[in-house]
Amino acid sequence: MSMMDKIKQMLKGRESQVDRAIDKSGDFIDDKTQGKYKGQVDTAQERLKDEFGTGRDQQQPPPQS
Repeated sequence: MSMMDKIKQMLKGRESQVDRAIDKSGDFIDDKTQGKYKGQVDTAQERLKDEFGTGRDQQQPPPQS
């Protein structure tokens, strides 16, 4: 089992808390950098949510052949 699988398993059922933490940390970074990297921070937030947050629930599994 990879490290990513272990992290996902630990966070399972806590997707809303993960999303809030991602948003809060992104806002913190934007505040500290005075919004200089807002686009990159927003992209990172979206990718993290897709990987660990509620975006993971919305993804459809690939069809079985």
